[in-house]
Amino acid sequence: MAITASMVKELRDTTGAGMMDAKKALTETGGDMESAVDWLRTKGLAKAAKKAGRTAAEGLIGVAVKAGRGVAIELNSETDFVAKNADFQQLVREISQVALDAADSVEVLRATHLNGKPVEDVLNAAIARIGENMTLRRMHVLEGDTIVSYVHNAAAEGMGKIGVLVALKGTDNGIGKQLAMHIAATAPLALSEADLDPVVVEREREVQTQKALEENATSAKPKPAAVIENNIIPGRMKKFFEEVTLLGQKFVVNPDLTVGEAAKAAGVEITGFVRVAVGEGIEREKEDFAAEVAKTLAG
Repeated sequence: MAITASMVKELRDTTGAGMMDAKKALTETGGDMESAVDWLRTKGLAKAAKKAGRTAAEGLIGVAVKAGRGVAIELNSETDFVAKNADFQQLVREISQVALDAADSVEVLRATHLNGKPVEDVLNAAIARIGENMTLRRMHVLEGDTIVSYVHNAAAEGMGKIGVLVALKGTDNGIGKQLAMHIAATAPLALSEADLDPVVVEREREVQTQKALEENATSAKPKPAAVIENNIIPGRMKKFFEEVTLLGQKFVVNPDLTVGEAAKAAGVEITGFVRVAVGEGIEREKEDFAAEVAKTLAG
């Protein structure tokens, strides 16, 4: 029986096994899906499937930098306990290096070889060995004349709960790390107003417009519509841009300057940044302790 790509995908989705393992299982069992699942289970390669339904919202951000290129990867685990495991941290370190040397997206990274096997297969083997679901969730690349990295709440060198990369044009005289720490603390949405998502800008404008109209409707001295449109709304949007864009924010090291002004004073130009925090955007499961114990006892 011919083994198709769709069959391999179905088996991978069902078991969490790597692509080559899924293909081999189907080949060994003549394309019978149930038998292929059993074959993977007997080899210990489907153990990850039992874990795949669990939310992996802990873990670490790994960062690596070399010759004007920086990468940040997010490897998730179910518990912070596993994130402190030496094997897990070594995996973060090795995958970060593979990303730095040979990948430009998380999809490519999963297929890139690490110690002779695709990263995805190495990860599945680690899931079976450690016993928790793990997910290689994201990878970001930043390039520039100079790339500076920083990890907040570091678990080991080059990995922590928040990873930051900053690209600079010009000679870094020490301000790079200060800028990276600022980004970790303030989580700007974009480098400048021009880089903001237009959808975000329009949503904020609508909010501020409705807020101003409601305030005006209950004011003892209502303002003309033209004043709201031409003065109040632009003023509020200016404040919004100052709060959410990196160049417009007040520099935490010296609030008398914006970040853009501080960079210029230091003789550098910020050309880009990346900030990645563990688990951001993941909906975490809420389960009380009694339910968790009952679930564990039930197997």
